[in-house]
Amino acid sequence: MSETRSKTLRVAAPGGVADGGPRPGLALLVLATAQLMVVLDATIVNVALPHIQRALGFSGSGLEWVVNAYALAFGGLLLLGGRAGDRLGRRKMFIAGLLLFSAASLAGGFATSQAFLLTARAIQGAGGALVAPAALALITTTFPEGPPRTRALGVYAAMSIAGGAIGLIGGGLLTTYASWRWVLFVNVPIGAAVALAAPRVLAETPRRRGRFDLPGALTGSAGVAALVYGLVSAATSPNGVSHWGDAKVVASLAAAAVLLAAFAVIETRSPQALLPVRLLRDRNRTGAYLSYGGVGIFIFGMFFFLTVFMQAVWGYSALKTGVAYLPFTAALLVASGAVAQLVSRIGARPLLLAGSAAAAGGLFWLSRISEHDTYTSAVLGPTMVIGAGTALLFVTLSLVALNRVPEADAGVASSVLNTGQQVGGSVGLAVLGTVAWTVVANSIHAQAAHAAAVAARAGHPVHPSAALLAAAYHHALATGFARAFLVAAGIALLTLAINIAVIRVRRADLAGAQQPVPAVPPTEPAQPRWPQKT
Repeated sequence: MSETRSKTLRVAAPGGVADGGPRPGLALLVLATAQLMVVLDATIVNVALPHIQRALGFSGSGLEWVVNAYALAFGGLLLLGGRAGDRLGRRKMFIAGLLLFSAASLAGGFATSQAFLLTARAIQGAGGALVAPAALALITTTFPEGPPRTRALGVYAAMSIAGGAIGLIGGGLLTTYASWRWVLFVNVPIGAAVALAAPRVLAETPRRRGRFDLPGALTGSAGVAALVYGLVSAATSPNGVSHWGDAKVVASLAAAAVLLAAFAVIETRSPQALLPVRLLRDRNRTGAYLSYGGVGIFIFGMFFFLTVFMQAVWGYSALKTGVAYLPFTAALLVASGAVAQLVSRIGARPLLLAGSAAAAGGLFWLSRISEHDTYTSAVLGPTMVIGAGTALLFVTLSLVALNRVPEADAGVASSVLNTGQQVGGSVGLAVLGTVAWTVVANSIHAQAAHAAAVAARAGHPVHPSAALLAAAYHHALATGFARAFLVAAGIALLTLAINIAVIRVRRADLAGAQQPVPAVPPTEPAQPRWPQKT
């Protein structure tokens, strides 16, 4: 019976598990481990930024490029990476991306100059842009539709989001007890092991004839890169200075608008389109893409500001901050596992509505945070609610967005979700960052003005103590970040509105899907930029 089932899996999912190879569980382990490596690279590097700054002499603004170089290469090349897998073979691109990512990590760990490290980070991003869409597409060719695929997607999604917390813990340990270089070296054995195992558990998908859509690749990649660059440069800085009107931001966003408009025109006319228009004609798929981008806005904004809050206001170390996210990760794992049981019983739409509502409620709860609260009273409950809601959204939106996608388009369809979340994360940090730091600056000014007025009435000059200044700053951070969480809750409500108004998928649609291609949270979109001292 097991032999019959194995043959059935290979017929139903061509190109998934290597003929005569191990069971699909090992294939999932390989794919999920690769995703974990790419995801944890974001937070693990962020933890090490102060050490990198001291070692290589980065300025505060220059240090941001350790993060942004990866984000630009990854975001700009995702669509091209997805289509390369569709045309040249997904396993081949998966392994090539792993080797490229690992080699760049090794080189970056040995970096002795700023240019050396930034080049390595950009190459890491290019490798990630090959790995992510190929891995997502290989999930669908390995597991047949229905509960097996949904369970696999739940594991994969949980691994993806949990990678953020694992990166914080691992980064804290490595930078504390070893060196910042090990946050890059750690990728090498992982990537090498996965690349060696891939040919044994994953079969190659067929190579397809046809030329690459070079005009579409150039305009699409450049347009997404310009958009990400403009957004990561636009956010108001911690000193309250807005950058939305900066020449480089305006030029980047304008260039992105022109390039992406040209990309849209090219794709409607190209016989070998990088992004086939047929993928966007289904209202459920388009609605899921939009909602998925909204999830990227609020979830990565939450990670960034809550991490800064716990470290700057409550004095948490990077390691303690990572441990603080473990309940969030646990809720995520439980909810991801529940999706496999629930989607076949009640359908996708109730799960989408519940996920958006839970995320919105958890973020609103988190927006009540203050500097006088404790972890148990202000963070534990909200993050568990947000974790459960996010899991429902990530897994279910992936199933809806890539339902009935032709096998030939699996890679590019997966990369659209990755790109949407990458851009969504950039939007989140730009918009939520502007809200948060503007409120922080206004709060500091208001407190200073109040102190000056009180001193003037008392007839003596203002000489606040260090403790009073620290208290004022902590209050300002709490006020500003609480406002950002409130706006994030509004974004979650917007995803709820999209799910209600646009997505009309029925339970039978997913149950009878032909070649649905699931997708999950990609590598860290829009890499967070930690406030640094210049």
